Amino acid sequence: MGLFDKLKQATQSTNNSEATFVFTRLPESLEEMKALPEATLDTPFKAAALTLCALCAYAADASIGTEMLNFLRGPGGPMSPQDLSFLKDRFMDGKFYVPFSYFAGATPDNNYTPSEPFTVRITANSYSYQNEGYATLYIASGGADSPRPITLRKKESTNQWFLNQQSLLVGIREPKSSNPWA
Repeated sequence: MGLFDKLKQATQSTNNSEATFVFTRLPESLEEMKALPEATLDTPFKAAALTLCALCAYAADASIGTEMLNFLRGPGGPMSPQDLSFLKDRFMDGKFYVPFSYFAGATPDNNYTPSEPFTVRITANSYSYQNEGYATLYIASGGADSPRPITLRKKESTNQWFLNQQSLLVGIREPKSSNPWA
């Protein structure tokens, strides 16, 4: 084994990696989502990127977002009444900006208006693949100090990754337009 092979092997064993996804426009229906190249779901990064798109769709139309999220859950089945209640609660009080805060350029100062095209960077670290068949990835928000986790589960028979759980809708800094102290 040559030096390059050893370096490559060492790098792979740390499981540190990242992926950046660029969307010229966000999908507005399940059919549009399924037409995206990421819909192959052959990496956990693709499933994570589409989950963010689905949460943005949910902010605009709960039924469309729910359809997308149910697709991304795959064999995990549709969201439970508790999952639906949680989502509804997260978007109460006009907090529709939260999922958009994960795209490049979105900050409290510009009311979480992302730059276009919509770009999201998703990272893994040395702990991302601790549990066999699962991946915990991280997405940074322009309104939070640390990246937020999203966990995906692999379906071995198809080599696809599906949404298991996400912590992307937790609190972030208020947008400037809503902050009386800004």
